Amino acid sequence: MHIAVMITVVLLPILGGILIPMLPFRDRRKMLWYIEALVLINSILVLTVLLFQPEEAFVLFRFTGNLRVSFHLDGMGKVFAALAAALWPLAALYSFEYMKNDSNEKSFFMFYVITYGVTLGIAMADNILTMYFFFEMMSLVTLPLIMHTRTREAVLASRRYLYYMLGGAAFAFIGMIFILSYGTTSTFVPGGVLDLNKIGDKTNMMLLVYVLCFLGFGVKTAIWPFSGWLPRAGVAPTPVTALLHAVAVVNTGAFATMRITYYSFGTGLLRGTWAQSVVLLLVIFTILYGCSRALKETHIKRRLAWSTVSNLSYILFGVALMSPLGLAGALCHMLFHSFMKIGSFFCAGAVMHETGRSYVHELDGLGRKMPGVFVIFTICGMALMGVPGLAGFVSKWQLAQAAVASENPLAWVGVMALLASALLTAIYMLTISVRAFFPGKEFDYDTVPDVSDPGWMMLLPLVIFVAVIVLFGLHSQPFVEYLQSVASSMPT
Repeated sequence: MHIAVMITVVLLPILGGILIPMLPFRDRRKMLWYIEALVLINSILVLTVLLFQPEEAFVLFRFTGNLRVSFHLDGMGKVFAALAAALWPLAALYSFEYMKNDSNEKSFFMFYVITYGVTLGIAMADNILTMYFFFEMMSLVTLPLIMHTRTREAVLASRRYLYYMLGGAAFAFIGMIFILSYGTTSTFVPGGVLDLNKIGDKTNMMLLVYVLCFLGFGVKTAIWPFSGWLPRAGVAPTPVTALLHAVAVVNTGAFATMRITYYSFGTGLLRGTWAQSVVLLLVIFTILYGCSRALKETHIKRRLAWSTVSNLSYILFGVALMSPLGLAGALCHMLFHSFMKIGSFFCAGAVMHETGRSYVHELDGLGRKMPGVFVIFTICGMALMGVPGLAGFVSKWQLAQAAVASENPLAWVGVMALLASALLTAIYMLTISVRAFFPGKEFDYDTVPDVSDPGWMMLLPLVIFVAVIVLFGLHSQPFVEYLQSVASSMPT
């Protein structure tokens, strides 16, 4: 029965989402009830699977030999599935108010719900073929969401997104073929599946393939030099960009790099090699590059997008440390960053929705009109900086500890990059809050539109997100210990 539930949580949002444009809803309210019920029921089913984890894998269909699409939930998959299940119902609730005047919202909600099922397909993938299959589905179902407004800017952004994803898919496909050719199985196994006898004297070739595969899956995490698509995707409605930058697309890229590094290639082959040095250098550079671009950016959503570029490479930094502590730190930041960033994006979206203002210099004095939104935004910003007592400090501390313990000189350079990033984050996040709350003595409040905090459907998710950020910051030990237990299954 639990196996049936596991496949249900993947297929239910996909099939239920496809039905949204087809069902004859009498009014908008009934459609919203259908969508929220669908997403909420699926999240409850995910909780059931997490609590009663099936031991065996479920094979959906088999091609030949060990090539099959199958599902199994291990410790790392449980973290990602739980994250998606926690965020999607709240994101859907937020989007109801945000999209209420949109003329094409049925199409929007169809792809929005389908993406939930595809994300769970990646979280529960039992092998690299299944993960790759849903990974490419993710590109296809999120493309219409980026292009939703049908403006020239949206079309150009979606075109760029497609080009980047196709290129990344080609690199990732090369890695998958080599894993299938030189591995003992296609299934994810802690420590990796490569057969060293088959590899023989082709170690350098396999290291090159790993770097290509890392970059292929890393395209979705916007690793440099493939960062340009993410800020441009901000033309999509805020509920889309928030999930793109917090869960659906970017975290699937980070999750996939964890899988291939720790469960397919294996750190025994990779650690201490030039391939590890290459990926470490790339992620350290991306951390600083993303922060620098965020500091320069004046559009609020694009500023947050460049912040996401930087923070995703925090996760990849933990992956590239190639140690159990590094994996635990990467999982920790993936989990905590999702709440910090979706809260930040939803605050930005609330401001844009209520005021029509999109640029940092236009936010002066709005803190008095929208105090709830800007207080929450400030807390999210402080968490992203790494202020003690908030979630961001915990995950950055875990990454720094893992880097120091690795005794890798490049990892120590990474710690310095984390510190520099914290300073830059403080500048580009708090600048917004200071302008909103303290515009200056000479500021004329008559220039501020007569607006207020949004309705409860937009505000409730924000309150929950900030509560989780504080909870993780003050009482993170149970979560950290669980993530460390997941990572401890990796060979040292």
